[in-house]
Amino acid sequence: MDRTIRPLVIVAAFAGSLLVGLLVMLWVLGGLQNVTAPAAIGGPFQLTDQSGQTVTEKNMQGHPTLIFFGFTHCPDVCPTSLFEISEVLRAMGKDADLVNAYFISVDPERDTTQAVKEYLSSFDPHLKGLTGNPDQIAKVISAYRVYARKVPLKDGDYTMDHTALVYLMDRQGKFVSPFNLKRTPEEAAADLRRYL
Repeated sequence: MDRTIRPLVIVAAFAGSLLVGLLVMLWVLGGLQNVTAPAAIGGPFQLTDQSGQTVTEKNMQGHPTLIFFGFTHCPDVCPTSLFEISEVLRAMGKDADLVNAYFISVDPERDTTQAVKEYLSSFDPHLKGLTGNPDQIAKVISAYRVYARKVPLKDGDYTMDHTALVYLMDRQGKFVSPFNLKRTPEEAAADLRRYL
């Protein structure tokens, strides 16, 4: 064997055995279980939409779903995100009928079905606003691993700190990934069509 190749073979064999040993160690310690396991986001819920209809996780079956958690008194992040979702739905044309788009309230105290209905009147009609009692909202917030916290204001009112992701769920209601709105509506619509 050539004197220049032999050291390379020894180094490669050492690196390979080191990698195998590391993988075995991770597997034994349980570290690899989290690498391949899908994210545990989503689950059963029962809420009410702006027209008074009950909506559960079963309504997501058969269609890709976009979900955004927010509240109707939100000054900037929520209306901006809902506008961007509306633009994506508009760019989808008739295919928007094949997508679920949900705005789920994190503020059940103020977000009645009527408040949600009035709020969503400014956005795409495909958007459904979901609300419920505090227990129902707490359950869906927990299932989707959403951060939501009431923040008192000086005037006695309050606002809500909350997760501002758009969740993309597949046709089986399984979490795919956060949905990127920071691109053109046409690009986002083309991406969403892949899940139809």
